[in-house]
Amino acid sequence: MKPTVLILCTGNSCRSHMAEGILRAAAGDLLDVQSAGSKPAGYVHPLAIKALAEIGIDISGHHSKHMDEFLAGEVETVITVCGNADQACPAFPGQMNRHHWGFDDPAHATGTEDEQFAVFRRVRDEIRRVFEAYAAGRRDAK
Repeated sequence: MKPTVLILCTGNSCRSHMAEGILRAAAGDLLDVQSAGSKPAGYVHPLAIKALAEIGIDISGHHSKHMDEFLAGEVETVITVCGNADQACPAFPGQMNRHHWGFDDPAHATGTEDEQFAVFRRVRDEIRRVFEAYAAGRRDAK
C-alpha cells in the first residue's frame, strides 16, 4: 500500500491541485497523492487546468474537497501550500511528516486573461520545481 501525501490549501482550487497533479506525475507509482482545502471553493480553476495541460498533466477530472474527508484514513505526509491552510491544518491519523511550502495564489491575479495566465504559469513552474525535487528525494530514500 502506497503512503498517502495530502496537499492542502484554503480553497483547493489552484495551488493544491497543481501540486497534486505534478507530484502524482512524478511519484504516483510510489505515493497516493491527494489534495483538499480548509474552505473548498467547490471548483478547480480553469486556468490551473490549462496551465497543467501545457506540461502534459490532466487535472480536468479533479474536484474540490474538504480536508475533513481525510481524517478517517491514514495520511503519512501533509504538505500545506498556503499560510491559511498551514494554520488551520489538523493532525491526521498516522501522520508522520508535515511540510509547509507556500506559493502565491494565482486565483488572485488581475489583468487580462493572458496576464492572469502568466501568473498561473509562474506559480505552476515554482510548484513543479519543489514537488519534483520532493519526489526525487522520496525515490532516493527508497
